[in-house]
Amino acid sequence: MKPAALPAEDSGEFQPLEDQAEWEQRRATVSAEVHGWRLDKALAHLVPEFSRSYLQQLLEQGAITLNGALNVKAAHKVGIGDVLLVQMRPTEQSQAFRPETMALDIVYEDAHILVVNKPVGLVVHPAAGHWSGTLLNGLLGRDAVAAQLPRAGIVHRLDKNTSGLMVVARTRMAMDALTRAIAAREVGRKYLALAWGRWEPGATRCIEAAIGRDPRNRLRMAVVDLALHAGKSARTDVQALASDGRTTLLRCTLHTGRTHQIRVHLAFIGHPLVSDGLYGGASAGGLERQALHAYSLALVHPATGEGMAWQSPLPQDMSDALDHWGMHYNEA
Repeated sequence: MKPAALPAEDSGEFQPLEDQAEWEQRRATVSAEVHGWRLDKALAHLVPEFSRSYLQQLLEQGAITLNGALNVKAAHKVGIGDVLLVQMRPTEQSQAFRPETMALDIVYEDAHILVVNKPVGLVVHPAAGHWSGTLLNGLLGRDAVAAQLPRAGIVHRLDKNTSGLMVVARTRMAMDALTRAIAAREVGRKYLALAWGRWEPGATRCIEAAIGRDPRNRLRMAVVDLALHAGKSARTDVQALASDGRTTLLRCTLHTGRTHQIRVHLAFIGHPLVSDGLYGGASAGGLERQALHAYSLALVHPATGEGMAWQSPLPQDMSDALDHWGMHYNEA
C-alpha cells in the first residue's frame, strides 16, 4: 500500500515527487525543527508511518541520499537546508513472509498439526541475514492455511545448525493449545548431544541455572545471576549414554525452552558441545556444526487429547562422529 502524501516540502515533511520511478520517491528539505538530529531519527520524524528499522534498511540499501550523496550513515547529523531523497523500496524484511517451494521432511500430519524433521542448516524463522529460505517460507509454500496463522503455525524453534523434530500448528486452536502446553512444560523434548569430557555411562545431572543475554558478548547467551542481569529460569536434565574418555554422548531433556539452553548449560558445567565454537566447544569428529539433535518429541494432541510421540534417527554426521570415537547409540 502506497503511503498517503504528506504536507508540502517547505514544512520540512516529505511529499511524493511528481516524477514517479519504479519505487515511490520522497524529498524533503530539513527544517529548523530537526536541525542537528541524527539522520535516522530525523527520517523517523519526517516519515512517521514507517518504522525506524525499515528506514535503517533503506539506508543500508543505498536508497537514501543526502544532498545527492549516497552511503550516508545513520548517525550523520542533518542541518537546515539539507535535501533528503528517499526511494521507498520494499526491503528483504518486508518481503520475508512469502511462500517458497521447499522439500520438507514431514514425519506426521493431520488437520491440526504437523511434525517436521528439520535438517541442519535450515533457519526456522526469517531474521537478519536470513529473510528467505526459512522453514516458515517452506510452510507457507506447501500449505495455504499457514498464511492464516501467526508465524505460519510455528510454536517453538531449533537453532539453524541443530537438527530434529518440531511440531507446527495448522489451526489457530491447535496453535493456542500447543503454546499453552509448551509454557506449562507439557511437551516432551529430548535431544542427543555429543559433548567434550568424560562422564560415567548412566550418570545423570540436573542443571538448573537462569539464562540471559551474555553481558560481555551480545551475540551469546549465558548463565546469569538474576539479581544482576535480566534472564529466565532454565532447567536441563542430562544423562550419559556412552563415553570414549574424551567425549560423551548425552541425552538432554528440556524442562524449559530458553535460547541456546542446552548449549549454554553444558558449557557452564565444563562440557561444551563438540564443534560449538560459540560456546567454547572445539571441532572434532568431522562435525561442522554443534553436535545437537532433537530426537524425541511427545505431546497430547490438541484436538483429540491422544498422547503421541515421535523419534528421529541420529543424523549421519553425528552417527559418523560416534563411529570415529568408537561409541554406539541404541535407538531402542
